[in-house]
Amino acid sequence: MIGSAHRPFAVWLGGSAALFVTAAIVLPFIGPSRIDLAGVWHGQEPDWSILTRLRVSRTLLGLCAGGALALAGSLFQSMLRDALATPYTLGVSTGASLGAVLAIAAGLHTTMGVTGVWAGALAGAALVLLLVMGAARKDRQVSVSGLLLAGIAINSVCGALILLVHGLTGVSQSFAISRWLIGSLDAIEFPTLTAYMALVAAVSVITIRRARQWNLLAVGEAWAATRGAPVTQSLVAGYVAGSLLAATTVALAGPIGFVGLVVPHLLRARVGGDDRLVMPCAFLVGGVLLASCDALGRVLLAPAEVPAGAITAFIGAPHLIWVVRKGTTR
Repeated sequence: MIGSAHRPFAVWLGGSAALFVTAAIVLPFIGPSRIDLAGVWHGQEPDWSILTRLRVSRTLLGLCAGGALALAGSLFQSMLRDALATPYTLGVSTGASLGAVLAIAAGLHTTMGVTGVWAGALAGAALVLLLVMGAARKDRQVSVSGLLLAGIAINSVCGALILLVHGLTGVSQSFAISRWLIGSLDAIEFPTLTAYMALVAAVSVITIRRARQWNLLAVGEAWAATRGAPVTQSLVAGYVAGSLLAATTVALAGPIGFVGLVVPHLLRARVGGDDRLVMPCAFLVGGVLLASCDALGRVLLAPAEVPAGAITAFIGAPHLIWVVRKGTTR
């Protein structure tokens, strides 16, 4: 009985991991131009640089960013007991977007390059994180409703400020802001990519190891407290972990939507609500989804590229409508 009970875990985790590895191997070879494998094997240009510096970098970023967004989405859905919760619900991702927009409006994208945009995004996310935690904390306690209300309020303010800044900037800056707000994956330097992947891996492992606590919180705060779970500590830890995953991803790839909503929904409908299985599978499947959308965008209208954020929106919006029609939101 015990072996059969764990069999679905092994099947879903093994299948998701195999899909993840397959995507990492195959997707770098998908693009508007054909890669000569013999040339790559012998290190010949430009095939070697196109594969290693551009496509491999983008594929790894997509796998990691998609996994981070999907994991953050599943975490917030359990913590907030809201099937429509996403990495953007509590405002940190929108704060990161506002910071990046302000950096572009200030011209940092031309003087400091992408580093200036990343710094602005992380600063905006950190400020919103502090604001939401301060607003939701009362008598040294943090509640789900407090986090949700504070996050929604600050999310709305940040969204309005983004529109205001966008409307007041010049033509070139407005174009750069519009392009960034769509969300896309670009090749980045491997030291930056390595640091990002290390951070996401560490936060993801810690988050998944605490899946039993998220299962208790998904039932209710009172239920979790009676089972000995440190409710306030768990809420703070979950909010900080999800915010780190979402904010660093937004800083590098822009506000890519729907990955954190669609993937957890698909998995919960098929494997149940146990976060011990949903969360690791969400990371793996979310990474495959975003990396695949980026690869599709490279060839869909070649030589032009369709941003990955636009493709995830085209996939996610119909899915959300389907969920509402089926009445499966809960």
